[in-house]
Amino acid sequence: MKPKFIPVTGPSITRKEIEYVAQATKDGWNENCTKYVDLFEKKFASYVGRKYSLATSSCTGAIHLAYLALGLKSGDEVIVPNITWIAGVEPLYYIGAKPVFADIDPETWCIDPNDIERKITKKTKAILVVDLYGNMPKMDSIAKIAKKHGLEIIEDAAEAVGCEYYGKKAGSFGDVSCFSFHGSKTMTTGEGGMLLADSRDIIEKAEYYNDHCKDSQKTFWNLEIGYKYKMSNFQAACGLAQLERIEELVEKKRQIFYWYRERLSGVPGLRLNVEPAKTKNTYWMVTVVIDKQCNIGKEMILDRLSKLNIQARPFFYPLSSLPAINRKVDTPISFDISSRALNLPCGLKTTREQVDYVCKSLLKIINCLK
Repeated sequence: MKPKFIPVTGPSITRKEIEYVAQATKDGWNENCTKYVDLFEKKFASYVGRKYSLATSSCTGAIHLAYLALGLKSGDEVIVPNITWIAGVEPLYYIGAKPVFADIDPETWCIDPNDIERKITKKTKAILVVDLYGNMPKMDSIAKIAKKHGLEIIEDAAEAVGCEYYGKKAGSFGDVSCFSFHGSKTMTTGEGGMLLADSRDIIEKAEYYNDHCKDSQKTFWNLEIGYKYKMSNFQAACGLAQLERIEELVEKKRQIFYWYRERLSGVPGLRLNVEPAKTKNTYWMVTVVIDKQCNIGKEMILDRLSKLNIQARPFFYPLSSLPAINRKVDTPISFDISSRALNLPCGLKTTREQVDYVCKSLLKIINCLK
């Protein structure tokens, strides 16, 4: 008999979150209209190890503001990994800049520093690095490349709260970093994001663009066309509660991955997320890569899992292959891994029994399809 539906993601919400949001509905108005947002920004910046932060309505909004604050403009080029969610590159199109797609490392699935170097031109102004699925890129190598060529670094840490690289938290690298608090993430505000930097100038520019480019000295006087990606007090209150539980949430994500590793490591033809030396992977998505010799398409596996009430999802498609972008690029590793990988259920309420069922079902499907 099929079990109840097993979702691929999902948050952990307790009485603490409910009480904090309820409190915000009572006193988060008028002179307190930014009370919880201000507190959340301060505490999250402290957790990550950054000086300044700006809460936003989404990570997409944070990335857009980051590009604007760094002065990127039409005609500029930004090197981005070909494997990530489209939110990292869409804002480049907003401002008329051009994403240049680099390949990924075959082990970490994050942007490959060697391919970054190959893609640099006179128009290159910045590098977008993505902490994919909770893993970290080779930040030391990327930092050297950026310094050599005078490039800005934007760290997209949307999927990596709690991750570490050589003892430093994800989101503490580069000129600007951005997080997501979408409902699928390890910590959530329902929707929401955060922009962080160690430069007050960058944060002030982001705040300016995020408040309709208003003149600070003259009410309702707008100097440029601006934007509004603001977070509400309700969302921030939820974020504060989640942040107080962050170690618990991160450990639960790691525990879920360990359950999968117990069942699937050593199985011929399957490979799971890696955790390189001196890094801490928070395994936002438990990902399995199927050996090409199995000759099994991920779409067929996803369909079979769905029929068993298991919600899995495909590994990100190469951005260049999407109809929205549709550009021919030379990133063979991105195309290869994407064609053979999928994300397994790993929401924060996932149980060991559910993991056992998913693993048993996956192995049965693969054996039947060989």
